[in-house]
Amino acid sequence: MRGERAAARRRHLPAVGAVSGALHHVRTGRGPALVLLAGLGSSGAAWAPVLGGLAGAREVWAVDLAGFGGSAPLPPGAPRGVPALADSIAAFLSTAGLERPHVAGNSLGGAVALELGTRGAVASVTALSPAGFANQIEERYATRSLAVSHALALRLEAHAEALLGRPRLRRLLYGQMIARADRLAPAEAAGHVRTLAAASDFRAVLDALQGWRFRGPLSAPGTIAWGTRDALLLPTQAHRARRRVPEAHHAWLPRCGHVPMSDEPALVTRVLLDGSAR
Repeated sequence: MRGERAAARRRHLPAVGAVSGALHHVRTGRGPALVLLAGLGSSGAAWAPVLGGLAGAREVWAVDLAGFGGSAPLPPGAPRGVPALADSIAAFLSTAGLERPHVAGNSLGGAVALELGTRGAVASVTALSPAGFANQIEERYATRSLAVSHALALRLEAHAEALLGRPRLRRLLYGQMIARADRLAPAEAAGHVRTLAAASDFRAVLDALQGWRFRGPLSAPGTIAWGTRDALLLPTQAHRARRRVPEAHHAWLPRCGHVPMSDEPALVTRVLLDGSAR
């Protein structure tokens, strides 16, 4: 009966570009619900390469984290770390009538997904190169890299599409995130730059992430997958994740960088479908 009521509530929600619980999302497809969460400074648009492959088997909800994409920031003075972002996603799930959906995330979104997986609030968790497994040196490297990326986005956004028409510049700007950044369409790359530049909570969330580590354990079936060519959260962190979260299934994503959806959409689609079938 609860499932029937939840389905009835979902039928009255807008399908695309809706705002529910102050979080912007895009919904597509049919099947068990799978909620997708993107990384720091990104949005649900990061999942575009895999939406078509997922939509035939899952009701996909690509949700922008609070303060990113089309989602409103958390209230002034409120915490900005992973637990607070997970709280806002949990509130969104309740408002949307999603009872224990499958959830997947990349980078910061992966950390939020794992946090939800400790709370008994989701049916399964799939995390792609999630934050929360760096040592202090790796954390400083990633923090500085992200801060530089944000500063560049602010400087370049007005001319992003013209500049990113050059494959070499796309590799320079996105090589740390995407192994084959030259394959990005200029308009797609420019969209990522504008989304990053407009991220109102970028600095606050980056600061709040300092020192945060995922400890587990998961209370739902979990999958953690890492790009072998991740140049932001280095693949050494995958080995740490295996030790710290032994209850999860662990996998490599060959030929993939930090945002694997853009490198190998078919592979990532299979990982997400398998993870949300556990």
